[in-house]
Amino acid sequence: MSQGKHEKKVRYSIPMQKQIECKITGRVQLVMFRDFAQRKARALKLVGTVQNMPDGSVRVGAQGEESVLQKYIGHLKKGSVLSRVDGVEVVWASPASVFTDFQILY
Repeated sequence: MSQGKHEKKVRYSIPMQKQIECKITGRVQLVMFRDFAQRKARALKLVGTVQNMPDGSVRVGAQGEESVLQKYIGHLKKGSVLSRVDGVEVVWASPASVFTDFQILY
């Protein structure tokens, strides 16, 4: 079938998936920060991982829509009730791997 002059093509907008790698510093270990990060990520329907690092920081890798990731970064900067966040370094990238959930890595 050929399209007539007056037929319109329908274009669907698919949100671009982005990835962030964050290093959170401060009092972020032994204060339920990983659990906090996982709960916030799952509530926002983000996928990725969170883990404690040997230097006392926490690493978060998350994927989702850019606007949702921006909101998530705001949560990470605020931190859990018992934590004290001194800094959040964020690196933006295109998704390198595919996650199906948000997991705490031990």
